[in-house]
Amino acid sequence: MGLAERLEGIIPAEDLRQFSCRYDVIGDIAIFTLPPALQKHDQVIAAAIRELQHRVRVVLEKKSMIRGNDRTAEYRVVSGSGTTTTHREFGFSYRLDVTTCFFAPRLSSERKRVISQVRSGESVLVLFCGVGPFVIPAAAQGAFITAVEQNLDACSFLEENIAANRVTGRVNLIRGDVFQEGIVPPGPFDRAIVPTPYGRDDVLDLITSRLRAEGKLHFYTFRNRGQSEVMERRFREEGFQVLCRRRCGNVAPAVSRWVFDLVAP
Repeated sequence: MGLAERLEGIIPAEDLRQFSCRYDVIGDIAIFTLPPALQKHDQVIAAAIRELQHRVRVVLEKKSMIRGNDRTAEYRVVSGSGTTTTHREFGFSYRLDVTTCFFAPRLSSERKRVISQVRSGESVLVLFCGVGPFVIPAAAQGAFITAVEQNLDACSFLEENIAANRVTGRVNLIRGDVFQEGIVPPGPFDRAIVPTPYGRDDVLDLITSRLRAEGKLHFYTFRNRGQSEVMERRFREEGFQVLCRRRCGNVAPAVSRWVFDLVAP
């Protein structure tokens, strides 16, 4: 039974049609977005989520979009207490505070797809690395990771997660703004994984000069379908081999997150 079915007959049908019934679960915390007119139903919705997801102990309402250099949003506690949790994904654990660290649980399958391509001994650059969902499994594959993140809370949790997942010695964590001169080492790297924040495609100029010839690049961006096709043509014109262009979910009407798997010229 899904959340919509669980709420039928509890929330008036007219109100229920305005609610997407979508929510994310990060560790034991569930997060949903609610239209202002439906605030009166917040407790009922939180209770329904906890009935459906028995491991959930806290339910939050997301009050703003992800924004700022730290990629955080505003939340309101609807049920339970505390915003720090441990999220488990494909055998790895990530401790984080969902209010101070960016984490996208819906990208778990995409992360697994990319990490399956990482080879032991590779030198891998991960920008905007957060609490480590690309870093730690890549290090566990036997790669040597240079991870860059400017959110100091995320960096602190990443250090904990490196130790908890037993990949100490394989990760060089650099605290700082990717765009600040001298922060990102020159490389060359065998592979770069770049979950780019919204509107920061200018990071491409920085990455390409740090990849070795025929190095691999997993580049994420936010575009509509037509823009992603234009971007693919541009990559080919610049000499990149495009292994794939793949949509990784919608983030706004007509706007999706896209990933390009590329081979550098």
